[in-house]
Amino acid sequence: MWFKRIFLFLAVNILVMTTISLILGLLGVQGYLNAGYGIDYQSLAIICLVWGMGGSFISLLLSRFMAKRLMGVEVIDPSTRDPALQGLVQMVYEHSRASGLTTMPEVGIYDSPDLNAFATGPSRSRALVAVSTGLLSRMDKKEIEGVIGHEVSHIANGDMVTLTLLQGIVNAFVMFLARVLAFFVGQMLRSSNDREERSSSPWLQYFLVQIFQFVLMILGSMVVAWFSRYREFRADSGSAKIAGRDKMIAALKKLKAAYEMPFDEDAVPAQVQSFQISSRKSGLLGLFASHPPLDERIEALENLRY
Repeated sequence: MWFKRIFLFLAVNILVMTTISLILGLLGVQGYLNAGYGIDYQSLAIICLVWGMGGSFISLLLSRFMAKRLMGVEVIDPSTRDPALQGLVQMVYEHSRASGLTTMPEVGIYDSPDLNAFATGPSRSRALVAVSTGLLSRMDKKEIEGVIGHEVSHIANGDMVTLTLLQGIVNAFVMFLARVLAFFVGQMLRSSNDREERSSSPWLQYFLVQIFQFVLMILGSMVVAWFSRYREFRADSGSAKIAGRDKMIAALKKLKAAYEMPFDEDAVPAQVQSFQISSRKSGLLGLFASHPPLDERIEALENLRY
């Protein structure tokens, strides 16, 4: 399993780097530092936008494929004669139609004892809803309907595309600002006597870029996590409208009851962590959590006004 994940990770990153390098080559962009002139801001902006947005959207395009391979999702044939699987497919389809989707998402299951589910895919018409075997075996029909309504709402709201767009903007901003700050700090650290001699060395520039990029990425991750938590409240509200508020509350309460059970969140690939039904970060780490605390989600639903 880990070998497959490593292989897919390397393959995707090679694809991303090759594709983006080709795009920059076609645009005629080679670098952003010009000897004697400083920063070429136009070239730097193009580089950062292509790398920041390009990597995010290539990952989005591959998200459904990657989720199937990394999580071992088995897509259910809509014509299956298994009554339990057929019931799950029909439940997803009913909620999808109720949310206004015209193209039904793929429905799949994956082997995991955890109570979880996720939605992913590059668009509303090419989406996947996957449910764990643990959720199917430990939740009743009412609770499962609440979870399915939540995941379908993510698709209907276009959350996958919106989150990818935000992540791409943050990536581009971090890359751009880190390099600008690194350049000016590097200039300040050099004395006027040896500036010309040391400006040709890339090591100081590289070191400063990595420091600023690390700090800015932490701040950027907090922004992305905040938006992710906001969209979780929206998905809960959407589930309350298409499946029923009581069903969504019941599902969250079941998740809360199972919250203290051992769970290795690191075993879940990063590609789908943001699209699960819940996560377990709390305290200071809560600033980086993709999901709000379950108590807050339950309270928001109980106070929901249509």
